[in-house]
Amino acid sequence: MITLTGSDLSIDEVVAVARRGEKVAPLDAPVRERMSRSNQWIEEAVAANDRAIYGVNTGFGLLATERVRPEDAGRLSRNLILNCCAGVGPPLAEDVVRAMMVVRANTLARGNSGVRPELADSFIRMLNKGVRPYVPSKGSLGASGDLAPLAHIGLVITRDPEPDGEDTGKAWFEGELLSGAEAMERAGIPRLVPRAKEGLSLTNGTTFMLGAAALAARDALDLLDHAEAAAALTLEALRARSNFLHPALHDASGQKGQSEVAWNLRRLLDGSRLVDSDPDRVQDAYSVRCIPQVHGPIRDAVRFVTGRIDSLLNGTSDNPLVFMDLPDGPDVVSGGNFHGQGLALWLDLLGIAVAEAGSMSERRTFRLLTPGLSEGLPAMLVPDPGLNSGLMVAQYTAAALVSDNKTLAHPDSVDSIPSSANQEDHVSMGANAARHTLEILDNLRHVVAIELLTAAQAVDLRETGPDGLAPLTRTVYDKIRSRVKFLEHDRALTPDIEAAADLVRSNAVLADVREH
Repeated sequence: MITLTGSDLSIDEVVAVARRGEKVAPLDAPVRERMSRSNQWIEEAVAANDRAIYGVNTGFGLLATERVRPEDAGRLSRNLILNCCAGVGPPLAEDVVRAMMVVRANTLARGNSGVRPELADSFIRMLNKGVRPYVPSKGSLGASGDLAPLAHIGLVITRDPEPDGEDTGKAWFEGELLSGAEAMERAGIPRLVPRAKEGLSLTNGTTFMLGAAALAARDALDLLDHAEAAAALTLEALRARSNFLHPALHDASGQKGQSEVAWNLRRLLDGSRLVDSDPDRVQDAYSVRCIPQVHGPIRDAVRFVTGRIDSLLNGTSDNPLVFMDLPDGPDVVSGGNFHGQGLALWLDLLGIAVAEAGSMSERRTFRLLTPGLSEGLPAMLVPDPGLNSGLMVAQYTAAALVSDNKTLAHPDSVDSIPSSANQEDHVSMGANAARHTLEILDNLRHVVAIELLTAAQAVDLRETGPDGLAPLTRTVYDKIRSRVKFLEHDRALTPDIEAAADLVRSNAVLADVREH
């Protein structure tokens, strides 16, 4: 069970809640006390009405100069949620929405947002009961927070004081897409009438970007492991030279990631009777002998991004923030912690980095299929080429996905379009970076799956067959063959590709490898 304190949430815990349904514990007493103190300060400031506090007793954006009566502060919160429900496009995936919910609950638990503990309770109960709001995937600028995506969650959590005829959004519960009100009623979770600032704290954060980034960072590390396992299987199928993995060569580079990849490949290939089996070979093509020099920097980039995400998971992206322990006493501070420029840059870097792993994987697939490059393997890796086209078009698919990734990897973080009558004149576009990075990763998953299929087919066509494989790559081969049989003659390849991609997605391909 995951405990939210606002200070120690990890990427692994986000993944556990988002994908494995790990339960979230009720907020403990110190967290509730911390949240209640700052909430009480906000309530008292609204009642006193002796100063303008952005979004608490004023309008939003360009309308920040417009004061709102104390008795209307709750209505203002609900109006903000309604106003920001402007998202379009297909809904975000279940794991992304759940990641958003646990991240936002943890942010509120820090106590700087000035909201009731009951608001975080709602997120926790929805996660534990399986209520998942319908959140359109497009519409966030990545500054002023992920307003539209978060508002579609807030629409389900909150209600009007007189709820007759209100808009309650939509949510899934027990496999059905229902109105938000019905989903919450069936789950036994009361919807809250929002109070002062609560609408702002439900919407004004980098939560979609951050939740997606946490999932993307985990997927990137897993996919790099799979890409290296696929590469090792290809090296054996091509009877490659292994001298490019010599430790002294990589120590000389002074690059941590490069040395790490070389070690991984040496371990995977230990005991192979296929590598180094051609005594006349001097060296191999770049897509073979430069794997450490390409994958190493990718690992370094992913490691950097992961560190930034881990740190940000326990920060507060909201505005304004309430600080109860300042030297001069409690106060509220307005600023820009909702701005997603950092996440936009980090997500762009992640997408660019992992796209390169796919580019190299496709080149190895092409090499396996091409006479003159494959070291004696039959054209298109089929016993009777000509009558059969073998895995020819699987490589087309890989090439299409790699090309798609080149477009998707164009950095979103360099773009900005002003909004709110130029009050919000620089935005991050980090939400677009999040969507694109998730798509790049899914493309990479299929590109690596295609290399695994191709390498397994090539191994079967070698004289030694799979008996010549190293012990660890043999486990990879066996896992592929447990779902995809040898291609004796042409058949539809989509089921094979998707079966291999499912093995990658579930990490089943590496289950035995990781024990070693």
